[in-house]
Amino acid sequence: MKQLGQVGGKTLETLGTLEGKRVLVTGAAQGIGLAITMRALGLGARVAVVDLHEAALGAIEADPQKILRITGDVSDPTLADKAVARVVAEWGGVDCLANNAGISRPAMIEKMRLDQWQKVMDVNLTGCFLFLQAVGKHLLERAHAGERAHGSIVNVSSDAGKRGSIGQINYASAKAGLLGMTMSAAREWAKHEIRVNAVCFGVVETPMTEAVRGERFREAILSQIPMGRWSQPEEASSAVCYLFSDGASYITGQSISVNGGYHMAT
Repeated sequence: MKQLGQVGGKTLETLGTLEGKRVLVTGAAQGIGLAITMRALGLGARVAVVDLHEAALGAIEADPQKILRITGDVSDPTLADKAVARVVAEWGGVDCLANNAGISRPAMIEKMRLDQWQKVMDVNLTGCFLFLQAVGKHLLERAHAGERAHGSIVNVSSDAGKRGSIGQINYASAKAGLLGMTMSAAREWAKHEIRVNAVCFGVVETPMTEAVRGERFREAILSQIPMGRWSQPEEASSAVCYLFSDGASYITGQSISVNGGYHMAT
């Protein structure tokens, strides 16, 4: 009989740790990605960080045995497979993915150029698909070999994907697409104990949100957030790392909002 206070052979005290897990984080050089990286390291994981900005990756302070730095553009069709192959070669496998890389190219619908639309789709949606596919294939190979992989993939979406966003139809469409991607992958892979979830943020205090947090929009947006303040990257990272942990072992196909109440839905 399972002892009270144990889940999956682990005690309740250890369910929230990431000890022994190998985590891949895209868009890891700043903002939410950097916060996820630092929290995962603090919880005992080894972390492979992917970003376009090599110098910023090099500035991340971590035990050299606990971090791998991979420079590249997530929209490059070859990068995801190369990144997974490197982590497997160095550490023997990948257990968790934070699909976090994203950009914005704001414009009103009637003024948006096709290149602005396409670049956001390439990075925010296709780039996430490529990394989800590459990590998923690796986890499936382990499952088919008889290993209980217990993988966890977290796609970083946004409230914009649930409620729309003025001046960012490209960004909102990509983030909405991530929700469909999350549910589809969760349904396909659940039988292999590969969990796929999405985390939807409101307004996190990062360089990407400087415009919406500026004087022009600040008061109007803050008035819609019941908690009356922006999220800090460290607050955003906690939900992602929880979904990586064994404490979330029965959660899949969900989109969890971390937004101070900005968007509420049943």
